[in-house]
Amino acid sequence: MMQDFKEIHHECGVFGIYGVENAAQYAYYALHSLQHRGQQGCGIVSTDSQGMHLHKGAGLVIEIFNKRNLAELTGNIALGHVRYPTTNVGGMENIQPFIFNHHTGNFAIAHNGNIINSAELRLYLERRGSLFQSSSDSELFGHLIKKERSEDHRIYNIMDALNMIEGAFSMIIMTPNRLYACRDKYGFHPLSIAKLGSGYVVASETCAFDAIGAEFIRDINPGEVISIDHHGIRSNDYSTFKRHRMCVMEYIYFARPDSDIEGCNVHSFRKLSGRLLYREHPVDADIVVGVPDSSLSAAMGYSEASGIPYEMGLLKNKYVGRTFIQPTQELRDKGVKMKLSPVRSIVSGKRIVLIDDSIVRGTTSRQIVRMLREAGATEVHVCIASPKYSYPCYYGVDTGTYDELIGSNHTTEQIREYIGADSLYYLSLEALYESSGRNMAKCELCTACFNGDYPTDLYNYTEDRLRHDKC
Repeated sequence: MMQDFKEIHHECGVFGIYGVENAAQYAYYALHSLQHRGQQGCGIVSTDSQGMHLHKGAGLVIEIFNKRNLAELTGNIALGHVRYPTTNVGGMENIQPFIFNHHTGNFAIAHNGNIINSAELRLYLERRGSLFQSSSDSELFGHLIKKERSEDHRIYNIMDALNMIEGAFSMIIMTPNRLYACRDKYGFHPLSIAKLGSGYVVASETCAFDAIGAEFIRDINPGEVISIDHHGIRSNDYSTFKRHRMCVMEYIYFARPDSDIEGCNVHSFRKLSGRLLYREHPVDADIVVGVPDSSLSAAMGYSEASGIPYEMGLLKNKYVGRTFIQPTQELRDKGVKMKLSPVRSIVSGKRIVLIDDSIVRGTTSRQIVRMLREAGATEVHVCIASPKYSYPCYYGVDTGTYDELIGSNHTTEQIREYIGADSLYYLSLEALYESSGRNMAKCELCTACFNGDYPTDLYNYTEDRLRHDKC
C-alpha cells in the first residue's frame, strides 16, 4: 500500500555519525533517506567543544532544516531521528533526539521501537524521584542510565539499563566524545554500521549509507552494544539471550527496496514473494497492477512468474499532502483519491490482478478496488504478498487494536466481500519464510501480527496502553 496513506505506520528511524567533519550535514542527507520511516517530526543534535547543539521540529526533514540552522549544528559527531508517533500522541516534547544534562556528562538519545514494560519502569523511576517531560520511551531510558550506578562508567550504566527493558529497540546514544549503538536481544528492527572516511556511521537502514557514500561494515547483533570513539569500534554483549526475530513487516512494507536487512535485499525479498504468490494462487487475468510503492516489487515477481503483463495501472501523486494526518475519515477518504489515481486507459476493460502487501483495516483496499472498477476494470482479483494480518503489534508498529484489524474478526470471504474484490488470496507463512531465506522451524522472524506468536512477555500491556508514544 502507499506509504503516505497506508493503514499502518512505522515508529522511527535513527542515524548516528562519529569522526566526520560537518557531521550534521551528513545526518541531514541520511535522514532524507530514512524519511519513509517517519514523517511527523525530525531532529539532529551535534556536539563539539562548546557543548551540544540541537534543532528539531514537527514536519519533514526538508521542512525543518535549512542552510542556516544546519550551519549551527557544528561538530564531528551527530545524532539524527525521524519520527512517526502512535495515533493522538504528538507534540514537540516527544520529538527526538533528547538531550539529558547530568553532572557526570551530558548525553543525547534517539531510539526506534517500543518498550513493553515501560509502565512498570516509569513507576519504578517515579518512586525514585524521576520526573518525565514526555511520553517517549527514549526519555525513560535516559533516566534508567543514571539510576542504577553511582560510578562514572557509562557503558556499565547503559548495559544495566538495557537489561531492565523488554521489547523492541534500536537505540543510539551520543556523548561529547562517543557514540553507543544498541539493539534489543530479539533483533526486532534493523541497525547497521558503516565506514565513512576516517569515521563511522550507524543507521536503521543501509539505504542511508548509500546516500552519503558510506561503506557497509556489518549489522549490529541482537543483544549487542557497540561504542565508537577514537579507539575505533568496540563491542559488548549486554545479554547472553540472543534471538533473530526480525520484524517481518520490515521486509514486506517498511524498509526501502534498496536496503539490505541482515543479508537480504528488500526488493529481492518482495519480488520472490510475488513469484511464490503466483505459485500458490494463480489467477487468470489480463494485467498485473501493484499498489505503489511497497507492492511494486511483488507485482513484478507475480508478473514474471505468471507471464501476465505488468502495467502501471495506479499512479501515485507525490506532491499531495500526507493523508493519514487528516483529522476525519471523510477527509482521509478524499486524500486517498488525490494521492492515488487509476490510469483509465490501462485498466479499462481489463481483468486485473491487484498486488498489495497487506490488508490491515481494509478501508484503503476497498477504496482502491472501487476506483479501479469506476475506471472500467471488469474484474479485480486482490492478491496479498503476506498472510492475513490478524493481531496487533506491540513492538513499535502502529496497528491499533483487535477491533480495528479486519483480519482478526473476519474470514477471508468476508474481507473479500467488504473490499469488493472478485477474489482475495493471501501468501502463506511458509512462502514468506522461503522469501526471506530464514528457518521457519527456528522462528527466525517475528510474525506475531500474522499468527499471534509474540516473542516476549507482554506484561500488562493492554490495548489502552497502545496509545502511548512508541518512539
